[in-house]
Amino acid sequence: MTTRKTTKRSFEDDLRRLEQIVQSLEEGSVPLDKAVDLYDEGLTLSRACAERLRATELRIKKLSKDLEGQFRLTGLDDE
Repeated sequence: MTTRKTTKRSFEDDLRRLEQIVQSLEEGSVPLDKAVDLYDEGLTLSRACAERLRATELRIKKLSKDLEGQFRLTGLDDE
């Protein structure tokens, strides 16, 4: 099983690596053991990217005050 370094990589770096893994697996030229390791790494990267996207979406949303003076959570496209 491949272990990832503990250094924090950017979303773009993880997405590029995930694309490389998908391409390698689609080509079908890697040995089975290597394919399983790549698949495992790809799942980990996919989950990390999805979590970063969710966290980013929450950061983009903002707390705003409506006409009645009540605060509500809205997205940037709700205005």
